[in-house]
Amino acid sequence: MRYPAVPWPWAALVLVLALLGQEWLLRTFGADPSFAETAYRTGLAALGATALALIILPRRRMAYLLGCLVCAGLMAWALWLQYGLGLEPCPLCVFQRVAVIAIGLVFLVAAIHNPGAIGAIVYAGLAFVVGAVGAGLAGWQVWIQAQPKGAVASCGMSLDYMLETLPLSEVIGKVLKGSGECSEQGWLFLGLAIPSWTFAFFVAMIAAAIALAREE
Repeated sequence: MRYPAVPWPWAALVLVLALLGQEWLLRTFGADPSFAETAYRTGLAALGATALALIILPRRRMAYLLGCLVCAGLMAWALWLQYGLGLEPCPLCVFQRVAVIAIGLVFLVAAIHNPGAIGAIVYAGLAFVVGAVGAGLAGWQVWIQAQPKGAVASCGMSLDYMLETLPLSEVIGKVLKGSGECSEQGWLFLGLAIPSWTFAFFVAMIAAAIALAREE
């Protein structure tokens, strides 16, 4: 047990599971959630994912390998949603996929390197930067999806077309602005869309990387 004095991850996980169950029941009554409600539920998901990651966190090298495998699993799930269920990713989703792949590569290199304390701090810094970018993209899409219908442009160019015809800086600007396909929720789990769970994943990966850097 990594937290002998105050086993807060277990307490946080139980609390979050209970609150998510309550939220699931409340969702049966209703209307589309406001941004405040979605942000609240996304925060609960992030807390739960972080608590679970810290509870199961193994020793440093195995933890890095596990983090890489989690990223690979998330990408496999995303590809199944795309090609199995026909849910085409919007440009913001593609950017988040790139961040998942990038943080997975950080964990893979760390697992191969098997760093000491200083190296673990470096990898934690890299994971923090990539994870913060990914969490920011996911959080921004959560906000876009919470906007009233019609508030976001209903159509936009595909990412492939933008990359072929526009400078990279303009592509990034247009993707971050969002478009109609980015506002579609698509797949839901416990009332939360993919960006909310992606946000929770990035927060958990950042927390795990920092915990590994503090490991003796």
